[in-house]
Amino acid sequence: MTYLTDVAMITCVVQSGEADVIVKAARDAGATGALVYHGRGIGIRERLGILGFAVDASKDVISVLVSSEQTDIVASNIFKAGQFDTPARGFLYITPLEKAAIYIPEAVKERLQNKGSAKEGL
Repeated sequence: MTYLTDVAMITCVVQSGEADVIVKAARDAGATGALVYHGRGIGIRERLGILGFAVDASKDVISVLVSSEQTDIVASNIFKAGQFDTPARGFLYITPLEKAAIYIPEAVKERLQNKGSAKEGL
């Protein structure tokens, strides 16, 4: 198990069906992947609607794990693509992570270490 210590998680909550735009923006900014799951919002909007019928409160929740140095650029790209400067489009928050665990095969670790050693020799 390998621990990553210089990482942050960017989480976005958007209207259902909007996740693809957010994931593309994150990947375009350098993120390698994202976790997308479905949620349901609870609040005043669910009571608004014609004749008291509930408004659809379905949401897509997207979590993206990035290095701390990538956080601002990825978050900015997501904010623009998601049009979060428009009311009711969604919201974004960033959580700094103390530690994240991941499995990296030994062969990959060695290749990364050798690549880093080669760069240091330049």
